[in-house]
Amino acid sequence: MAASCVSSSASAFTLQSDFLRNRSPKPVSLSWSSSFPQFNLSLNSVSSNRNLKNKGFVVEAAWTRRSRSELDKKPNKKSWKQRTDMYMRPFQLNVFFSKRFVHAKVMHRGTSKVISVATTNSKDLRNTLPSLIDNEACRVIGRLIADRSKEADVFAITFEAKKNERIEGRLAIVLDTIKENGIIFV
Repeated sequence: MAASCVSSSASAFTLQSDFLRNRSPKPVSLSWSSSFPQFNLSLNSVSSNRNLKNKGFVVEAAWTRRSRSELDKKPNKKSWKQRTDMYMRPFQLNVFFSKRFVHAKVMHRGTSKVISVATTNSKDLRNTLPSLIDNEACRVIGRLIADRSKEADVFAITFEAKKNERIEGRLAIVLDTIKENGIIFV
């Protein structure tokens, strides 16, 4: 009696495995031989990639340019450069000139973390410099920013001028001093 139960369950198992084997696609491979290395193509792997693509596992190539119709449909969508620029050039220099002081800082664009800061309003510079806004103050600020950025292991920064801002005068002095002290502008 026990032997017949075992044989019936074994036959049911073989029937079920045959059914599953027939349902699943069999891998078909194409190969040819010549003087070149052998090339195998499996159709089973192609169908599995298609399933992964539908589930969102495969990353497709990103577009780099938007047509005018796409721009009209989605005016607030950022371009490829706008989306990737903060990762390609992560450290940005900000320079601000007030009527009384000169301020400069280097910050990480992705996290908004301030890497280095220099201002003529600090206690040590306020008491030592004769003027807090002249060319010599701009050179001191540039030297301090360069040294503090190097201490933080930042050797390449970017500076983007504002819309109508010209790189001349005191701003040019700050930027040139930073370059002279070993920081690369990208």
